[in-house]
Formats: sequence, C-alpha cells, structure tokens
Amino acid sequence: MRHVALLIETSRSHGRAMIRGVRRYVAEHEPWSLYLELRALDSPPPAWLRRWQGDGILTRTASRRMAEVIRATGLPAVELRATKLGHGLPFVGIDNSSLGRLVADHLIEGGFRRFAVFTVDSERYFEDRRANFIARIDEAGHPWSEFAAPARAERPADWERHQQRLVAWIRSLAKPVGVFACTDQLGFWLLDACRRAGVAVPEEVAVVGVENDETLCLSASPPLSSVEFDSQRLGYAAARLLDSLMAGGQPPAGPLLLPPAGLVVRQSSDIVAIDDPQLAAAVRFIREHAARGATTADVLRRVPVSRRVLDRQMHAVLGRSIADEIARVRFMKVKNLLAETDLPLAAIAERSGFAYHQSMAESFKRRFGLTPGEFRAEQQR
Repeated sequence: MRHVALLIETSRSHGRAMIRGVRRYVAEHEPWSLYLELRALDSPPPAWLRRWQGDGILTRTASRRMAEVIRATGLPAVELRATKLGHGLPFVGIDNSSLGRLVADHLIEGGFRRFAVFTVDSERYFEDRRANFIARIDEAGHPWSEFAAPARAERPADWERHQQRLVAWIRSLAKPVGVFACTDQLGFWLLDACRRAGVAVPEEVAVVGVENDETLCLSASPPLSSVEFDSQRLGYAAARLLDSLMAGGQPPAGPLLLPPAGLVVRQSSDIVAIDDPQLAAAVRFIREHAARGATTADVLRRVPVSRRVLDRQMHAVLGRSIADEIARVRFMKVKNLLAETDLPLAAIAERSGFAYHQSMAESFKRRFGLTPGEFRAEQQR
C-alpha cells in the first residue's frame, strides 16, 4: 500500500474538490494510505514530514519553507499550485490562457466596450490570467485600465485604507465597464468597494472572479460570477501522475494544463452594457422576469416600440431576437438549478418560466445535446 501525504488546503472549495478527485482515483485503483488534515493554504508543513518514510506527496505549495521541506524528503511529489518558488516539481493545473479569454469573451458578448482588470503580482498564474485577458481585449480593439495591487494586498494590513483606494479606482473608471478580478477574493473586495462607491452592479460595473469559491461568490453582494475550475479532474489527474512517478515513471516534459470547466454566471455580470435606454430597459425586463413566465408580449408592453424595431435592435447588439433572449435567460436558470440543487424537473420548470417540464426537458436536449438528468450528473461528478 502506498503512503501518500495530501498537503492541500481544506479551507477553500477548490482544494476540497481536488481532494475528492484524489479520493476517486484511489477508489478506482490500488488503495493508498492517505495523510490528510484540516489546512489553510499557508499552513506550515507537518512536523513529521522531515522524517517521513512515505511514498509520495501531492501539494499546494505556498511558501519557500514548504518547498524546501518537500524537496528534502526526496520523494516523488506533484504540485497543484502554480508558483514562483521554482522548486521544479511536476505541475498539474488550470490553463490560464484559456481562462483569461473566457472571461474577456463573456464580457464582450455582454456588450461591454470598456474593460478593467484587478490583480496582484504575487503569483505567476495571476500574471497569466491578466496577460491573456488583456490580449483578448486588445485583439477586440477595446480600451482597458488596471488596478495592480502589490502582493501584500492579498492580506491587507489596513482594510479600510485598502478599500478606500479601491473605491477611488472604481469611481475613476469610465462606465459601463466590465472588470476581471483575478481571484474570487479580489472580486469580493471589488463588489464591496462598488457598494461603498454607490456604483450599480452590474449596470455600471460588471465583475467576474476566478475559482468559483462558493463561500465568497454567494456571500458577495450581488452574487459574484466566476470561472469554475474542474477541480476534481485536477485532483484525479495529479493522483494518476503521482502514481506513475511512485512506480518509477518519468515526469512529463512540461506542465499538465486542463481547461476551466466554464463560467458560472451570477448577478454581478448578468447584464448587457447597452447605451440605448429603451433596449436596455427591454433587456433588463427580460433578465428580471423571463424566469417568471414573461413573454415577448410582456416585453413589448413594457417598451413602447414595435416588435420589428425591437427585434432589429436586439439582433444588432446581441445577435438574438426577443424570444431568443427570453429562452436563453430561462435555460440559464434551468442550468443553475440543475447544478446547484436537487429539485425535481417539475419544480425547476416552474421556477424557470416553463409551463410544462416535459417540453422544457425536450427543448433542453435539443439546445445542449444532453437531457437535464445527464447535465446534472455531469455537473455533480
């Protein structure tokens, strides 16, 4: 039986999901004896690690001290956190190049033409996310600005002063603006600064974070949109690589990078940046009422223009008709309820604006290529 230490934080949903991925690998293969404790990202190495005669280590390394202790064991180890520490361990992680472009495309498709990025310079993956987000914005020909906080800003010594600086930056931005916060922590702080500044989210400032940490995203006001990592798949892939290394296999030539699972859209970015007040009112009405059963006729009663004119305007800005936008909002609600709840299909249909759950399920299959049950199973793996 292999003896493996999991030096992965349990304080965040990303780390806990990676541990579940490791557990799934072990369940499907030879049993391992696993060391696991409740940890934060910056917890010190266990005291016994220096003398341990185990077989392998899976780690999320946050300090030079941790890197040195792991290296001194001489054991096969796999890193699950991109780092500037330069310890040379094989790395399994997220492809940050596709992540930055994913966020940029989401905001561009939302109609935004001004952009900003909020980052810190403490780790390489922040730099990668920032660079690829900005590259996509430059490619689209749009202006952007940046709030680049120093590394110590991840743990501000003076919270009120930190937020005052952030408020000043938010107020200085030309609006509407789509902002990429390179972590959910930064996104949470940014939304707090918007509230302090009296700036409407997402109407004036739309915010997207990274990691989809449920505690941060759902505690934010409004709830924070975020890029979701395929964390269980990361843990599974890292365990498979470690298994190979413990059996005498050679480390890969480069990092193993997996794409993000997708973007979980919540209220902080669920709006289109539209200058035309009538079109903006129509889109806002659809976002607020489509899941309550609102129809095209309801939209037209709210906005005093003809259906042909409004359809033409929506096609020009969104590339969709009124009916298409209503359906898109309803199905986004369906997907969120399937992924985040155990509600039966009848209840999901009712909460998403569909009269009959059978027709909702049939339309869902045509649109996404999966039945609602298959989609739920895939999200909860």
